Amino acid sequence: MTTTTKELRDQVLAARAASRELARTSTAVKDQALANIAKELTAREKELVEANRLDYEEGKSTGLSETLLDRLLLTPDRLRELSRDVLSIAGLPDPVGETFDMRTMPNGLQIGKRRVPLGVIGAVYESRPNVTIDISALCLKSGNGVVLRGGKEAIRSNLALARLVQEAIDRAGGPANAVQFVESTDRALVEEMLHMRGLIDLLIPRGGDEFIRYVAETATIPVVTGGVGVCHTYVDLTADMDNAVAIAYNAKVQRPSVCNALDTLLVHSEIATRYLPQIGRAWGEAGVEMRCDERAYEILQEVTGARVVRAKDSDWGKEFLSLVASVRVVDGIQEAMSHIETHGSGHSEAIITEDYSLANTFLEQVDAAAVFVNASTRFTDGGQFGLGAEVGISTQKMHARGPMGLKELTSYKWIILGKGHIRP
Repeated sequence: MTTTTKELRDQVLAARAASRELARTSTAVKDQALANIAKELTAREKELVEANRLDYEEGKSTGLSETLLDRLLLTPDRLRELSRDVLSIAGLPDPVGETFDMRTMPNGLQIGKRRVPLGVIGAVYESRPNVTIDISALCLKSGNGVVLRGGKEAIRSNLALARLVQEAIDRAGGPANAVQFVESTDRALVEEMLHMRGLIDLLIPRGGDEFIRYVAETATIPVVTGGVGVCHTYVDLTADMDNAVAIAYNAKVQRPSVCNALDTLLVHSEIATRYLPQIGRAWGEAGVEMRCDERAYEILQEVTGARVVRAKDSDWGKEFLSLVASVRVVDGIQEAMSHIETHGSGHSEAIITEDYSLANTFLEQVDAAAVFVNASTRFTDGGQFGLGAEVGISTQKMHARGPMGLKELTSYKWIILGKGHIRP
């Protein structure tokens, strides 16, 4: 297993050399490699599930949280979903070499941009073996080398998946070294990656708030941070009650351990006595604990089946990643947006309303990577956005925002076409 700084550096250099070859590799070869990956994810199901079982059991025995265990788990259904996502990426247009924004200047020069890979992507992540496939597939299609360093809790799963990817690329005739997996779980190697200026072009961390903050504050290379989602849903006065219940239920319950799940429900005071009992009963049946401000608590404490406690100050602006949600009654959209501005993380925010003007106000004034009208925040996902998959969800504004797919893993060069032009 990789244990030394020199071996890590050798892997990064190998990825860098392979990335130059991958940048010139044909779309057909890249798509064949992706097809190979998709096929092997289902063909090697037993092998992959068994490797994951060992990781899962060890994680459970060492006290890994339910949230992390859910993210760690690979099932046959999840492998099939990963396979479909990889095929979706293969079906997307190849961004490399795309020429855009071409225009002819008054002097006859033709000037435009051509899309190019970033180079080498570093990915440091915890507990999520699906990231090994998602990032590898997107980097492959976008012509980037990638150095993967997963967490110790998923080491067996990640190692099996990374070997699968490398073999699939090799069989397609592509540069297998473009995907490098750091086998050591020594955290000192993460520190080393954060300072590989000139060797790693972009670092993408995936994990909890504390881990991402550490990477952002320590790295001397460009970092895309995000993934920490404090997601709000505001139910407006004009909301359709059935939609409002279904959307809030889906956003909280469908998969509570992920970053785009609902954390805080904001409800207009004029419909609170009608709406809160409905969502309280629905959430109660699903096991959701509601941490309520005083007005919401007064309404919900009388509702049979609702699981209600009084909110603490720390419950606002908190990413719960579990069947817990904070609930507040507000007096209108301005108070709702003010709460979001104070407590949101810039990830995903939603309004449920039948008022077009208010919907537009919310879209224009709420500052987040994804802003929804009458839809669940659970849709903030590369696959759901038609990107095939994502390398992460950026809550930054430079250079990418929201789910990051193929184009977000490219830059561009200016191209200038002349006919003997000289500058006067």
